[in-house]
This record gives sequence, C-alpha cells and structure tokens, in this order.
Amino acid sequence: MVSRQISEQYDSWLGGFARWSASLPEDRPVDMLFGNPHDLVSAAYVEALQRAARPDDAHAYAYTMDLPAATEAIAEGLRSRFDMPFAAEHVAMTNGNFTGLAATLRAVADPGDEVVYVSPPWFFYESLIQAGGMTPVRVVAVAGTYDLDLEAIERAIGPRTRAIIVNSPNNPTGRIYPPSMLDDLSALLLAASERHGAPIYLLSDEAYNRVVFDERSFHTPVAHYPYSFLLYTYAKTLLSPGSRLGYVAMSPTMPDTETVAAALLLARITTGWGFPISLLQRAVPDLERMEPAVPVWESRRDRLCGAMADQGYDLIIPEGTFYVLARAPLGDDRAFCDALARDGVWVLPGAMFESPGRFRISLTANDDMIDRAIPAFARAIEAFRS
Repeated sequence: MVSRQISEQYDSWLGGFARWSASLPEDRPVDMLFGNPHDLVSAAYVEALQRAARPDDAHAYAYTMDLPAATEAIAEGLRSRFDMPFAAEHVAMTNGNFTGLAATLRAVADPGDEVVYVSPPWFFYESLIQAGGMTPVRVVAVAGTYDLDLEAIERAIGPRTRAIIVNSPNNPTGRIYPPSMLDDLSALLLAASERHGAPIYLLSDEAYNRVVFDERSFHTPVAHYPYSFLLYTYAKTLLSPGSRLGYVAMSPTMPDTETVAAALLLARITTGWGFPISLLQRAVPDLERMEPAVPVWESRRDRLCGAMADQGYDLIIPEGTFYVLARAPLGDDRAFCDALARDGVWVLPGAMFESPGRFRISLTANDDMIDRAIPAFARAIEAFRS
C-alpha cells in the first residue's frame, strides 16, 4: 500500500498535472515539458545498441548485475574526467537515476532517518525519500543565486540525518556549484558527522554533469567529500530517457567500501532488480565515449532566452542542464501554463519544483518548435500584461 503522504503528493503534483494535460489538444505542436527527444536519435547510438545486441557467448542475455566491461569503461571515463582513482569495484550499475537514488538512499539510511534535499528540487526527491520510510528535510537555496545555503543546511542537520542530496548542474535552475562552495559543504558535513557520531552521506545527482554551457568546467562534489556517491544516467547525455541506463559510483576515498558496496547491491536487488538490461550494459563502452549535443542546446538557449528577455520575461539563464526557469507574469504559474497550452505550447508550472510563480522550459524541443514557441511566448506575456 502506498503511503497516504505519497498519495497526497501525487494527487497535488502529478495527478493535477495529469488532469491538466488531459484537457489539452491532441497534436501538442510545441512540447517543452520534459527532457524528451524531438529529433531522431543519432545513428551512432543505434549502431552501438545493434553491436551490443549480437551475442558473442551463451551468457550474453543471462542475468546481469554489474557487467565488468561496463563498470571498467565507466571507471576509466571517471578517472579521465575528474582525475580521481575510480576503479570498476566502485561502480554499481542502475536502470537510471530513479533506481540509483532509491537504492542509495536505502543503502545508507533506515526508516525514520532524515534526508536533506535542496529546493527547488527535481520533483521526485521527496517522494523517493518518503518511499524509503525516511523523513525529507527541505532546505531552500539562496534566493537570486540559487547557491547552496550552507548555514541553512547546517541548521537542518540533526542526530537522525543520514544523507543529503545535491544536484549540480541543478534541475531546474541550471546552477553549477563552484569548488569553493563544495569545500565549505564538505567541511560542514565532516563536522556534523563527527558531532553526531555517524557519517552523513552525500548523494551527488549528476544527471547533467556533461551538459555544461559557455565552456564552463564541472566539478563533482565527490572530489570534495569522502562519504559521497556520484549518481549518473545516460538518459540526459544521450537524450534517451526510455533506455534506462545509469550507475552509482562510490567515492574512491569512501571508508569501508566493501560494506557500502554490499549494502548498495542488496538495495538494488530489493528495489525490484534495479540493474540495466544486459544489452544496455554491453553497449556502455561505446555509449561512454559519445558526447551530448551541447552546442545544439546552447544555441537554442541563447536564441530562446534572447527573444524572451526582449519580450520582458524574467529568466534564469542556465549554466548547465537543458532547462530554462522563467517567472510567470502576475506570478500565477498554473494559469500562465494553461494560457500557453491553449496557444499550443506546453511548459511545466513551477509548482512542480517547489517554485510557484515560475515555469520551466525544456530546450530539447527541436528547432522548429523553438521557432513556433517564440511568438507564442510574446502573445502570452502581452495577454497577461493587459
């Protein structure tokens, strides 16, 4: 039985969204809701899956947990990108970040423990924490900059705190946390862990760590704190959310790695066999080398944000991810999203991200959609102004 709290959350967020979207036109001419592809997937991606699908031994389609070829390719990629001594045994394969987060939470925290998360968040953090029987503790990011509010995080930590979820580049704000901030967060967590006599684990949600704009550098929080996990999904990098493939990588400096790895293995099994299918794991060495379409998304960001800024929108220009967060005219995000939908443009209301008064746009809409969305945004803001 799903808990009443989770059921109520579904009804207020996703249930309301489902009722809203059911009343919209069937053709959905401009879909800017989620990070879904609106162009054909690349030929290289298809070819990688085709190669992986060809069996080279009788066990190619057997039960697969952590395929060595996959974990070794991932560890090599992490060593190259972050100059850290990752090894294959640090990598746990998952069927996307949903499972990665759920399994890691269950591996490090017990029912009744507390888990801190930063708001505005990805909209399933709270539900995943509650589904594990834990208590979510919300900390609001610094207004305006959307930086981590380190003082608020410190106040939120108590004797039952077992984990904190940090998302950089952040969905929905696009903020990338700088190394100095991550150093301060590490010092805070180490002091709190010592004070309360138990480690506080950091879950670094890095679904977008390769989607970084303006030639910025991305710094993983895992490089700054030993009790940390890097959670990754290929869904964003390769714009293939229907192919559930990801991993959790323990920090190479994680104390007691064997015990933690065993807990993570059991957690993945008991979440419903949360391992990627064998075909996808066999494709990892090829997929790991593929680059995301960052120049395409950056071009769309600049074109759309430039036009919307000229129209009078208050925008948060993302440093990473492929989302743009904007303020709804008159502050009513649901009414504004409804008005846009009636004009054929779908965006997400900010209430989905604990950000009422704002709305989120996905830059994975194709170029034709961007072209058609720009005049619709102009009509919408003029209508609300009048």
